[in-house]
Amino acid sequence: MIDPLYLITAVVISGLITLALRALPFAILKPLRKSRFVKALGRWMPAGILLILAVVVLRGEILSRPGDLWAIAAATAVTVLVHLLAKRRALLSIAAGTACYVLLLNMF
Repeated sequence: MIDPLYLITAVVISGLITLALRALPFAILKPLRKSRFVKALGRWMPAGILLILAVVVLRGEILSRPGDLWAIAAATAVTVLVHLLAKRRALLSIAAGTACYVLLLNMF
């Protein structure tokens, strides 16, 4: 039988380590918040990550379905158009592009 004091100590230490690991980035970033570099990262990093995700997904789809390039191109165009026309709402544009892609693949 495990000693209850040992178990409580292990849970408390695990909780402190988890809290420290989550708080550490904010503590490190606090003095850098006024930095131009960090501000530029905050502005460009989300767009860069989305671009990387889009390229990876498109590459995977193009390689797995080489005969359906037209559907991939049409769904990509719909995603971009909805994103630009709907005031850059990412969830709406992703949903529209995904729905377009699924419909095109199943209808044709």
